[in-house]
Amino acid sequence: MIMNRIKDILNRGSEDERKIKRSFVRYAIVLTVAMLAFFLFKTDNIFRWIEAGITVHRQERKIENLRKEAERLDARTKLLTNDRDTLEQYAREELGFAEPGDDVYIIKDK
Repeated sequence: MIMNRIKDILNRGSEDERKIKRSFVRYAIVLTVAMLAFFLFKTDNIFRWIEAGITVHRQERKIENLRKEAERLDARTKLLTNDRDTLEQYAREELGFAEPGDDVYIIKDK
């Protein structure tokens, strides 16, 4: 169907018009192939651009996650440094500290 359309374009008009149309089609094909070759095979080809864009996007997401984690840790640090009860609870639960006279039970998970 496409080939018939191209033949129809090339067969209309006088011989001079057909030559002009054929030369334009040839020029367009050669230019398209040259541009594709340029974008696909040069050092900074389109595949590297896409890969770099994906890498940048992933790094931006990591940065955002790390920024949120830093904010969470900053809030936790402020809470632990300002509130003695919270610091004591953290030391007991997370670090296993105990006061003298406390009964300590160690439960091991399998």
